Amino acid sequence: MQVKQEITLAMTRWERLLAVISGGILLALLFTAATLRPSTRGYGTHQQLGLPPCSIRIMFDLRCPACGMTTAWAHTVRGQVPSALRSNSGGTLLALLAVVAGPWGFISGIRGRWLCAPPSDLWVAALTIGIVMVTLGDWGTRLWFEAH
Repeated sequence: MQVKQEITLAMTRWERLLAVISGGILLALLFTAATLRPSTRGYGTHQQLGLPPCSIRIMFDLRCPACGMTTAWAHTVRGQVPSALRSNSGGTLLALLAVVAGPWGFISGIRGRWLCAPPSDLWVAALTIGIVMVTLGDWGTRLWFEAH
């Protein structure tokens, strides 16, 4: 049984490359979020990177589903999860996922062996669907309360 587990934990060359790149990107995003000051408005933190304000916000005076995600990441890396959730709950979940998946993927890729276990297609799909549903639910709730 030990031999079979070792074989399933070994990574192919492409898995290693993908794990190092994706883990590195997530770690870079977390580092970037740590350099930003969360906006007190709950959105707009991305403008510190030289990006323009949200077009949907300007044109329709409504928050888009992604409004507040950068702010949520900036709060999350500081451990301010309640503030992050108020900014964008889907963004908070993504940031928390990045805190786990970034180091896991990067270290796994460097080692050439999955830490704990390889990612399951079912888990990846479930996490993706869950985060999208939370993001859209958060957005719908914000639109509802802005309208009433």
